Amino acid sequence: MAGLEHYRLKLDPAIQKLGETTSARHQYFRWTPRTALLNVVLMGIVPTILLGVAYKTDGRWSFRAKRKGDLISEY
Repeated sequence: MAGLEHYRLKLDPAIQKLGETTSARHQYFRWTPRTALLNVVLMGIVPTILLGVAYKTDGRWSFRAKRKGDLISEY
């Protein structure tokens, strides 16, 4: 085949920059009040709420061996 120039992909500089900054995000991270609050909420409060809901509804519903018309709730 005569030359492979037409198979080359022209790289977009914006996509290249996005890829480089995404892979090196840890180098540019800075603790600010906003990032600290987001970390506390997402790593502490949300899992605590989900755990509380899971404990509160544990064993309330049984989906095994139910037929049409049977109730899902056990109590």
